[in-house]
Amino acid sequence: MTYISPLTPHQQEARKLVILGSTGSIGCSTIKVLAEHPNRFEVLALAGARNARRLAEQAAALRPPFLAVLTDEVAAELKALLPAGYTPAILVGPQAYVDLARMPEADIVLAAQVGAAGLPPAFAAAKAGKIIALANKEALVLAGHLFRQVCHETGAVILPVDSEHNALFQGMWGHDSKDIRRLVITASGGPFRGKSLEDLRQVTREQALAHPNWSMGAKISIDSATLMNKGLEVIEAFHLFGLPLENIDVVVHPQSVIHSIVEYVDRSMLAHMGPTDMMLPIAYALGWPDRLPLSLEPLDLVALGQISFEAPAMDIFPCLRYAFDALRAGQSFPVVLNAANEIAVDAFLGGRIAFLDIPALVERALEAHTDTDVTSLDAILALDSTTRATVRSWIGN
Repeated sequence: MTYISPLTPHQQEARKLVILGSTGSIGCSTIKVLAEHPNRFEVLALAGARNARRLAEQAAALRPPFLAVLTDEVAAELKALLPAGYTPAILVGPQAYVDLARMPEADIVLAAQVGAAGLPPAFAAAKAGKIIALANKEALVLAGHLFRQVCHETGAVILPVDSEHNALFQGMWGHDSKDIRRLVITASGGPFRGKSLEDLRQVTREQALAHPNWSMGAKISIDSATLMNKGLEVIEAFHLFGLPLENIDVVVHPQSVIHSIVEYVDRSMLAHMGPTDMMLPIAYALGWPDRLPLSLEPLDLVALGQISFEAPAMDIFPCLRYAFDALRAGQSFPVVLNAANEIAVDAFLGGRIAFLDIPALVERALEAHTDTDVTSLDAILALDSTTRATVRSWIGN
């Protein structure tokens, strides 16, 4: 059973929008969507972590009454960069994101922070009964079971912004859950598709960041290179759409024009195709149930020529297998999986560990963990913090 529920069709008034993570890849793509539909949305708040210059540029264009950053130093830098005569309230710290997420005036909260830091604001938006355009997959990876409960209680709506889950949502819309047999999440295979373990021993940071099809942030690019991104997406789909884990598959599709596939009980399939641009799922989530026109280049099927599929190489990229295993092992294991991965990816980006140390650290963390109670947000955040500290101690620098 899904907790995605309908909005009022063809809303005429501008939807009031809070964007958490506006200076990241998803946030910047969202700004592009808004520029194409200036009368459909009113931006109440932008939250941009530490990128004061980019946030100032966005704020000067959109003029929201509220801005948020993570530190006082960034707030001072931001204030100095804002144009004369524009004096928004500047909130500071992680709590500022939570406060913006539950603003009474907001219709939609776009949750686009990277990593576990996005969980408390997204959860606050759910408790406030908001429409959540969710681009932060970690929120559901860590606390999907709590989100389902809270959304049912408050009437909050989650609309997926991840291209794969947005594609699945489009394929499932209008069908009863009993019509759906299987969800197929597609993966590009990342920059190292077809490589051997020996090849991966010498991988550099720059090679791992060079995704063949998508332009993404650093953390997500590394997750794509290890296939952890697909593992997290499997867990996210499990919580979003309510199908058993055995009814969720991953296939490698190098061309990345089919974003996911829904298979029905009669064995027919509906594949969602489109350009490899995040404006597409963002616009669908923000405008739903309306479909907003976009100025993207159309998909050229003749130039594409052919599409292909292959099984993921879980022996070479075990992070995908670890995600399946974690979900089967118990509700606390995905918390450990995600925390260990975030610390390992950060260490790799910082040059402190090798590429293959990422899955090794994730496996070690999962093997060291015993299932624990995660029936509250505090318990989840405590386990997340403990796991991070443990993995940092293993890295040792």
